[in-house]
Amino acid sequence: MSRVVMLVLGTLLGLFVVFNFVVPMLVGLVKLALIVGVVALLVFIAVTVVGKSSKLR
Repeated sequence: MSRVVMLVLGTLLGLFVVFNFVVPMLVGLVKLALIVGVVALLVFIAVTVVGKSSKLR
């Protein structure tokens, strides 16, 4: 009986850790990656536009 209780408590503790620490951390990393990607895209577009405009002169 105590093994079953400990198994249930361990499972609940594992789920608590996953949903309160691991999932928010992964969501934060995805947000950070999206922000870095958008900034990199804007820099790429700016460099491309400046490069094409300077070739015309």
